[in-house]
Amino acid sequence: MRIRIGAQTFTATLFDNPTTTRLKTMLPLTLDMSELNGNEKYFHFSTNLPTDASKPGTIKAGDLMLWGDNSLVLFYKTFPTAYSYTKLGRIENPSELSSAVGSGNVKVTFELE
Repeated sequence: MRIRIGAQTFTATLFDNPTTTRLKTMLPLTLDMSELNGNEKYFHFSTNLPTDASKPGTIKAGDLMLWGDNSLVLFYKTFPTAYSYTKLGRIENPSELSSAVGSGNVKVTFELE
């Protein structure tokens, strides 16, 4: 998957699960993602996706996950968590992700390669 933020493009590897299968049918998507907690951008879908949530313990910069059954979350910092998420995929080289997303809301395009 390609994730475009402004002039930067990131490549993400998607996991093979029912949630990503459903997400792929919705692509391409350009979403206005909201800032939360200084470590993530999120978007609430109007429809629910299938879930298989687990507690990752540590979120890593570049993780793409679903919180609940309709909140797409792109994490741009690494930190410990007690929350449960359905894992969708991971950006392969997230070193420039934090600067690309900035500190406020951001427009992000998700598309298959």
